[in-house]
Amino acid sequence: MGALSMTGARGIVFAYDEAQNLTDHAAKERFPLSLLLDTFQSLQRKGLPVLLVLTGLPTLFPKLAQARTFSERMFRSIFLSRLSRDESREAILKPIADTDSVRLSDQSVDTVVNLSNGYPYFIQFICREVYDAFIRRLDKGERASVPVADIERKLDTDFFAGRWAKTTDRQRDLLSVIAQLDSRDAEFTVQEIVEKARELSIRGFSSSHTNQMLSALGSQGLVFKNRHGKYLFAVPLLAGYIRRQHPIGA
Repeated sequence: MGALSMTGARGIVFAYDEAQNLTDHAAKERFPLSLLLDTFQSLQRKGLPVLLVLTGLPTLFPKLAQARTFSERMFRSIFLSRLSRDESREAILKPIADTDSVRLSDQSVDTVVNLSNGYPYFIQFICREVYDAFIRRLDKGERASVPVADIERKLDTDFFAGRWAKTTDRQRDLLSVIAQLDSRDAEFTVQEIVEKARELSIRGFSSSHTNQMLSALGSQGLVFKNRHGKYLFAVPLLAGYIRRQHPIGA
């Protein structure tokens, strides 16, 4: 802190992205999340000017509360919603505003907005693929367009497949039912899942069994129970992946 005072800075910010991956493992006697929280609680008690910022999927906060009961007092929680269409368009166009190498039509921008559904990570991921594809095609004198199928294929392989591989066959059946719900990209309830399974002639999903499976999927970071007793996919756009790659009956 002596070196910090010489710079004139007010303090140090420690920022940790993808923090939902921090998990204690009692069976293996590994407690990285608890250690992190204990360390910063100790620093706070000593009055040191440090700030811990954690960002991640919605499963992060339950993990914090499970690791240490005092964690709710350590943090101020902020839930970031999806970007609006106007905000998404700005996120797509602003980075290339001062370059002549890539120009996107309104149709191409709308395609990216729809593919990303307003999630900043996916805007970043998709735009990189789009920019690279446009530059390659324009260099060849070809007409450039958003390669939707190629982008979805890469997203499926790079982002979703690893998470899906950790699920059991029965969990996949349940997730496939959820992916058929009208509310699949928003909130859904146990009752909605049970009714949809019955409608699709998929047996074995009673309310109690569905609750148990959702709890297990929550531990795996695939679903998230909010304060209203409803569930959401913890991984954005997961429903689209399931519908593309693992439809009901496949």
